[in-house]
Amino acid sequence: YFKIMDYQIHSGDLKSGYLAGLTVNIIFESLWEVIYIIDKYKEVTAEKETIEQLSLQQEFNQLKRKVNPHFLFNCFNTLSSLISDDKVQAEKFLDELSKVYRYLLRNNESGMSTLEQEIQFIKSYFKLLKTRYGRGIELSINVHPGYMELQIPSLSLQLLLENAVKHNVVSKSNPVHVSIQTTDDARIVVENNLNKKMNTLESTGIGLSNIKEKYRLLKQGEVSIEELANTFKVTIPLIQTKSENISSI
Repeated sequence: YFKIMDYQIHSGDLKSGYLAGLTVNIIFESLWEVIYIIDKYKEVTAEKETIEQLSLQQEFNQLKRKVNPHFLFNCFNTLSSLISDDKVQAEKFLDELSKVYRYLLRNNESGMSTLEQEIQFIKSYFKLLKTRYGRGIELSINVHPGYMELQIPSLSLQLLLENAVKHNVVSKSNPVHVSIQTTDDARIVVENNLNKKMNTLESTGIGLSNIKEKYRLLKQGEVSIEELANTFKVTIPLIQTKSENISSI
């Protein structure tokens, strides 16, 4: 229209300009919408993951809270029996119980412990059982030193040792032998001989199911449970420290 550089306007040029402008607008509007949709999808996905993590954390915390009352209930029952039978042994048991419970308060809050911490704890816990059952229970530990910094859910070994005592006859003539050992593929195996009680109390569902549920939430492998004619064996994976799945919980 202004004849810049002697340009002469033609009707065909206007149509081409309109068509080019419309095409450019459609392309950029489409790109803008695609970017907007992708951003919204990322936001929704992030929110969903956050909700899932919060849900997993809540479930995991509920499992942790179940351990403390269960642990204390069994210890107090043992202490009650000792007080009437042997007051000296009761005092020793109470002293060991205070040491064990200090560990429980420190480590059960985090939900995870290194294998080294759990082994030290299980040795203290075994002293409680030894005070109560004497030669009726034996424990052997064979753990590879290179696995000591790997992790497992707190109190897993204690629950498995307690499970062996709970469901078997503990006597000097037929002691319960429990072995804890690691495998070449970074797993820990807890195995005990079987001498089942004739009349066992109804299970609370806290022991083995608690461990299995924790591993399900952590998404760190499966817990293997094998019961043969004379032995009962539980295999649980050891977990790498600073795992993304663990830190999120």
